[in-house]
Amino acid sequence: MNTLNPGQRGYPPAVLAWSVWGLGALLYLIAFYQRVAPAVMTDRLMTDFAIGATELGNLSAFYFYSYVAMQIPTGVIADRWGPRRLLTAGAAVAAIGSAVFAYAPDLWWASGGRLLVGASVAVAFVSMLKLASHWFAPQHFALASGLALVFGVVGGVIAGVPLRMLLEAWGWRPVMGVSAVVTGVLAIAIWLRVRDDPADWGYDSHAHVTSEPHASILHGMLEVFSYRNTWILLLTPIGLAGSVLTFAGLWGVPYLRQVHGLETRTAAAITSLLLIAWAVGGPLLGTLSQRMGRRRPLYVWTTAAALAGWTVVIFAPIPVWLLIVTLLFTGLVSGNLIIGFAFAKESVPLRLMGTASGICNMGPLLGGMLLQPAVGWMLDRNWLGASANGARIYDATAYQSAFSLMAVCLLISLCLIPFAKETYCQQTR
Repeated sequence: MNTLNPGQRGYPPAVLAWSVWGLGALLYLIAFYQRVAPAVMTDRLMTDFAIGATELGNLSAFYFYSYVAMQIPTGVIADRWGPRRLLTAGAAVAAIGSAVFAYAPDLWWASGGRLLVGASVAVAFVSMLKLASHWFAPQHFALASGLALVFGVVGGVIAGVPLRMLLEAWGWRPVMGVSAVVTGVLAIAIWLRVRDDPADWGYDSHAHVTSEPHASILHGMLEVFSYRNTWILLLTPIGLAGSVLTFAGLWGVPYLRQVHGLETRTAAAITSLLLIAWAVGGPLLGTLSQRMGRRRPLYVWTTAAALAGWTVVIFAPIPVWLLIVTLLFTGLVSGNLIIGFAFAKESVPLRLMGTASGICNMGPLLGGMLLQPAVGWMLDRNWLGASANGARIYDATAYQSAFSLMAVCLLISLCLIPFAKETYCQQTR
C-alpha cells in the first residue's frame, strides 16, 4: 500500500533505502550470530550432550545443511514472490528454531533446532541482494554487498567475547532462548517496514527489468547453470569462506586454547578480529574491483594471498602476536568473496539475479558444511585420549592435520578462478 502522495516520484531518499535494506541486514546479522555461536560453547556442548569433535562438527554443520539446501529455492522465490514475505517468514521460523535448540533435551533435538535456524535464515542474504538491486543505484551494489558482510560479521563478533561472557553468567540455554525472542521481534518489524520495491512507497525503482512472464523454476535454474561463471563462482568460495567459517565459526577457539594456551575469552577475541578483518575486506575489495573495472585479477591475487596466510597459520611455528597479524591479513583478503557475488550477478541477465545469487551463495556455506565436520572427523582420528571436564583435548599435530583440509580447498579455489569469464563490471543483458 502506498503511503505517499500519488504524484510523488523520484528515487527514494537514502535514509529510507538504507532502513529498508537494514532490517534485512539485521536478519543476516542474526544468521551469522547463529552460524558461529557454537565456537564459544564447544566445551559446554560436548559436556551437555556427551559428544566428541565429529559429533560436534555435525551438530554445528546442521545449520549449513539446511542453509545450503535452501539457497536455490530461496533465489527462485525471491525472483517470483519478493523479499518482504521471505524475510518475515524466515525470521519467524528462525525464532522457533532458536528456541528448540536452546531447550533441546538431547543431541537429536539440538540438531533439529540448528536445522530449522539454518533453513530459515538462508533467505536473508539473497533477499538483501534483491532489495539492494531495487533500492540502490547499480554502482552501489558492490558496496551494499560488502556492507552485508559487515552486518554478518557484527553478528559473529557478538557471538564471540560478549556471548561467552553471557554464557558464563547465565548458561548457554537461557542466552539462546533470549536470542529466539529477539528474532521474533525482528520478524514483526520486517513485516511492518520492508517493501520489495520503492514503488510501494511511491518512489522510482532502481531496477529496470522488462516485464516478462516467469519461466518455470527448473528452467530458470537450468538457464543460470548454462553460464560457465555460475559453476566457477559457486565452487570457488568453498575454500575461501569455508576456511574462515571453520576456524572462526567452530574450531579456532578450542585450537587457540589447547595449542597456544590462551583463555577462552582471549581466543574468542582473536577469532572475532578475524571476522572483523573479513568484514573490512569485503567492501574494500568490492569497491576496489569496481574502480578497476575488472573482477577476475583481484579475485585471483587475493585468493593466492589467503592461501599463503592459512599456510603460515597452519604450518609455521610462529608466536601468538604474529599469528594474530597473519589471521588479520588472511581475513582481510578473504573478503574477496564479495567480488564473487558481484561477479555472479553480472554474469547472468538481471531477471535471473535472485536465482544466480542463491546458487552462488551456496559456495561459502558449502565450505562450512563440508569443512567443519571434516575437521572434526580428522581431529578425532588423531585424538590421543586426553580430556577435561568431559570435553576432548587435541594436540598441535591433530589440529595441523585437520586444518590441512582448508589449505587443500583453497588451492582448488585458486586453480578455478582463472577460468572465469571477465564481466568488466558490466551487467549481462
